[in-house]
Amino acid sequence: MTSHPLLNFHFTVEWGGTRLGFTRVEGLTAETDVTYYREGNSPEYAPRPIPTVIRYADIVLHRGIVAGDNDLYAWFRTVEGMKAERRDIRIALLNEEHTPVVVWRVKGAFIRKIEGPALSGTGDYGGIAIERMVLAHDGFTIEHG
Repeated sequence: MTSHPLLNFHFTVEWGGTRLGFTRVEGLTAETDVTYYREGNSPEYAPRPIPTVIRYADIVLHRGIVAGDNDLYAWFRTVEGMKAERRDIRIALLNEEHTPVVVWRVKGAFIRKIEGPALSGTGDYGGIAIERMVLAHDGFTIEHG
């Protein structure tokens, strides 16, 4: 077992058995909403926090645009008519042997936003056309292997 922190640049994203290349993944965030409660006869003057629902942030995927690859845009278009195609996604952080060590299993995701690249005649932004997909989802689980 290694005793050093894992590096963040070796990962995979896949769904439906397809592994896709992304340059960045953001938004693997879960947060519990809190309501505050205090009974009138409580000897404590401060209300107590009580956990309510868990909310999950949107997940943002970044990737370089590849000519002729319209698969993600086709998936995005399934939201028309409120019939979004939901997919389960697996995001895995890999170790030096390319073995998953942490896996986020995202449930019921769909693309809610596609953002095209920043274009620049001077070659700013590294010169590579990067698009972003924003995924809404039903939550995730985390598995440490």
